[in-house]
Amino acid sequence: MLTFAAAVFFLMMTPGPGVLSTAGVGAAFGARVATRYVLGLFIGTNLVCIAIVSGVTAAILADDRLRTLLFFASIAYLTYLALRIAFAGSKVAFIERARPPGITGGILLQAINPKAYAVNTALFTGFGFWPQSFAVEMALKFLIVNAIWIPIHFSWLWLGIAVQRMNLARRTQRVINIAMAASMMIVVLLAALSQV
Repeated sequence: MLTFAAAVFFLMMTPGPGVLSTAGVGAAFGARVATRYVLGLFIGTNLVCIAIVSGVTAAILADDRLRTLLFFASIAYLTYLALRIAFAGSKVAFIERARPPGITGGILLQAINPKAYAVNTALFTGFGFWPQSFAVEMALKFLIVNAIWIPIHFSWLWLGIAVQRMNLARRTQRVINIAMAASMMIVVLLAALSQV
């Protein structure tokens, strides 16, 4: 169980669309609005987990055409977000929007987030620790995942707000944007390589 918890922590702590967008929404709109977005991400993540555990994801992805369509749609959207971050100029943007994405935006992001599927598939199909009962193991995994997921996402939200308040030099802000975009593109690249 401790190995599973460590895997959850390290897999979720790495920058991906969910945590980067959480930091961005926090930076752009503040804690109250960003908390609604994090709630959407939370719901979306748990829906992804349910789809994986129930086999719905496997059934959908069994159709090569649908899998390819969903894969390219996800890659295109995440590349678009990464480019928006990279070219935000000298203002720390993470992801810039005129209006906050809200709960629905969080759910939809997780629905197309390849990292959410990759990480949760690895966590829920591997790291067995309760062979006596599949149901008990899945329930414990949901509890552990969420107990780690929540503080990690609120840490990234706080980071986004903190970075925005620092009033950093323009060049530093540009470097942060490029680093965040590069992190997101690494997730996109890893997802692409996993399909080869």
